[in-house]
Order: sequence, then structure tokens, then C-alpha cells
Amino acid sequence: MTTPCLICLEGTSGKEEYHPACLETLFGTGTLPVLDVELAKLYSLAASRMAGKMSISGAQEKVSLTLSRDRSALEVASTGGRYILKPETSRFSSVPQNEQLTMLLARLVGIEVPPFGLVKLKDGATAYIIRRFDRLDDGSKLQVEDFCQLAGKRLRDKYDGSAELCVRLLRRYASEPLIEIRKLYQLLLFCWWTQNGDMHLKNFSLITTRDGIRRLSPAYDLVCTRLVIPNDTLAMPIGGRDRNLTRRKWLNFADYCQIPEKAAKRVISEQINALKPALHLISASYLPDDMKQQYQDIVRENTDILAA
Repeated sequence: MTTPCLICLEGTSGKEEYHPACLETLFGTGTLPVLDVELAKLYSLAASRMAGKMSISGAQEKVSLTLSRDRSALEVASTGGRYILKPETSRFSSVPQNEQLTMLLARLVGIEVPPFGLVKLKDGATAYIIRRFDRLDDGSKLQVEDFCQLAGKRLRDKYDGSAELCVRLLRRYASEPLIEIRKLYQLLLFCWWTQNGDMHLKNFSLITTRDGIRRLSPAYDLVCTRLVIPNDTLAMPIGGRDRNLTRRKWLNFADYCQIPEKAAKRVISEQINALKPALHLISASYLPDDMKQQYQDIVRENTDILAA
């Protein structure tokens, strides 16, 4: 019997928890770096070392980490962290497992995501870890502007947006708007398909590459919020709706995006065709069995809507 890899969810040989190649992609080493800290001590340790510098925004608690020089250990970072760690939370159940799975589902349909996975703390608690896409190997940092900033809105107004506003921001600021708008269209469709009700303006960003190209950043903070908030709706309406979207609504939104209908139908077909491998990933995930079943029901229902 194989164990699902804590990074890719495909089976490992024997009792191994990771594929060496998956560890290499995430950490640059085929051996898992040690994170020698318990969940209860994690935030006090971060607070003492970071002295109020935990500026990574979001409702979920997050801690910045860096690799030791020999890549043997993960350490809490006051500055220049290369990783973001999200431990379990008492507010919602199985969020790390939820985010790992949803990010894998995004990668399944070709959405760009950073390296990520699950790790175990000293006390056995599970945490989600992701490598920052704005930090380079030489320590330099790329410019990232979230859509809340681009829209000139305050942090507290991050839910005051729409899919159409995001499209307009890309038309104005992206170096190649047509390419980035198509990527945004696919990401928004995926977020609806996985019932992610927390994709507000701060969860979309433009990143400026070293050669000055401004493009949509890799996707991040992808979760199925419906698993923990039963009646959750989309954070940003599409065509004026935050629920009850149909295939026709998605085609109408594609028209607003100036995406040819043939191209939009191809994106929709790719999402439909992802159902079978998505069900496999959900089944292999580390979610509790009842959440697995609920997640599978969600993607089946939304696939039927897209295929109608």
C-alpha cells in the first residue's frame, strides 16, 4: 500500500511521505528540511524573532520561513523569508489540506502556481507551505502589486470589486493584456468550479519580471471555502452575479474579456475534462472523508453546469 506524497498526492514507495523529486522542486534538496517547532510555540517564536514584522496580509495566520544555509532546516525569518507557512487553525477545519489540494487542482488544468506542499510540525500538526514567487535566489525581490492596490482601494475595501474590474485593471497595467486576461478568465472559472468564495482583490496580483514585463502572478490562496462555509458565494461578482452562474454566463463574460467564443469554449472544455483526474486527487488528499465527498460533489455539480 502506497502513501500519498505530501506534496503531489501521488503514491510513494514504502512508507516514504515525499518523493525526492518533489522535495527538490520545493526546497532545492531531496531531503526534507527539519522544522523543529510545535504548533503551540510557533507564533510565540515568530513574534519574538519578527518583533511585529509579520506583515503578510490575510485572515489566516501565516509565518515567514527561510532555509538554513545548508538547506537542512526551516527557520522563522524576520526578513527575507523565502517561504510562507500556514499552520492549522482552530477557526476552520483542515485548511492546509484544503489549500494543498486546491492548488494541485489548479495546476492540473494548467494554471501557474508556485512550489508548495504539506509539512508536519514537531507535534504532528499539519501545515501548508509555499515558496514565495517574488523572491529570487540571489535574495532580490520582484515588484508585486495586488489588484486592491492597482484599483486605488483601501485594504478594508478588498471585497469591493468585480471580475470586470479585474479585466479593466489588466487592460490598463499588464504588458500583454490579451494574454493575461485569458489567464485571468481561466483562473476565475477555476475558482468558481472549486467554490472559492475568498478570491477578493488582494488575491490577484501583477508581478514585474526582471526584464520589466508586468504579468499576472502565479495563483495563490486557492481554497474551497464551501467546505467550511456552506452557503459561501463568490467574493467578486461575474456579470453581476455571485452565485448561480451558467455556461452562458461564462461565455458572456468571455465576450466582455474580448476572448473569442471558440477560445472560451476550449477553456471551459478543459475544465470539464479535468473532472476525472480531479476526483482522483480529491480521493488521494489528506482531507477528512466527509470533506472529500463534499468536494467531489461540488466539482461534479459545477462540471454538469458547464457541460449543459
